[in-house]
Amino acid sequence: MECVFDISGSGMHEPGASLKRLSTADFERLSLFIHQELGIKMPPAKKPLLESRLQKRLRALGYASFTEYCEFLFSPGGLEQELVMMIDLVTTNKTDFFREPHHFDFLSRVALPALVRTTGPRVTVWSAGCSTGEEPYTIAAVMSDFGVNNPGIAFDYSILATDISTRVLDHARKGIYKKERLLPVPDGVKRRYFLRSRDASKELARVCPELREKVRFMRLNFMDEAFPIDGQLDIIFCRNVIIYFNKETQERLIWKFCEHLKPGGYLFLGHSETLSGLGVPLKKVSASVYTRQ
Repeated sequence: MECVFDISGSGMHEPGASLKRLSTADFERLSLFIHQELGIKMPPAKKPLLESRLQKRLRALGYASFTEYCEFLFSPGGLEQELVMMIDLVTTNKTDFFREPHHFDFLSRVALPALVRTTGPRVTVWSAGCSTGEEPYTIAAVMSDFGVNNPGIAFDYSILATDISTRVLDHARKGIYKKERLLPVPDGVKRRYFLRSRDASKELARVCPELREKVRFMRLNFMDEAFPIDGQLDIIFCRNVIIYFNKETQERLIWKFCEHLKPGGYLFLGHSETLSGLGVPLKKVSASVYTRQ
């Protein structure tokens, strides 16, 4: 679901590669930019990881130092050409189908019936920080099943899925996954909504057209002043993202979500995230689930 800075390791260099060293001055310049552009905290302890991640771009572009790379990156043409590549390298995207399954139980058992009663049979959803697409396709499967199980409602839905990384969005649009990625998916959901590859040796499955047509993918940066989203939505999933931001950035982002969430709509956060101490118009209704007041 999310685009976050990788804090899990120190990274690996290619054997025999000529390693460039990231100076403190260049690290401070890059870390400030990453925080301003992505909202992600970059403490000094992340200097070795940032150095490791950006080595690939220095080699690809033929730069002899991080200082040369920074001069290119922060030039007018450099920002236009390199920003997306740099973002893809310094962010990692971890997600799974049916991650935090209690959310999807709450969605089908509580949220959808309540929204249908109060706002009507058409429900709009935003998967914010969708990564490679497992979250929005899980939502689509749950909502499609809800429609099948409630044939008298004329239920319909649409899902907007956004991420800052163009690389993961390209993956998500295809909707093709290794079969091992489908292990958390219930067997019935697999049969209804996934197609097996004709070439069995590839061990691949693809989300069926019925679900893919319900999801629209779009690049979006949470740090943008305004989001290009028309109207208000019924549900927003933004899970395991705000934990990487400082409190000020968290509060600013949650307020922006509230602007795009209908009163009575639902916000789903990650299990380790909380709105405690943030002055936002949201009320907790379940574990890491909030409703707009």
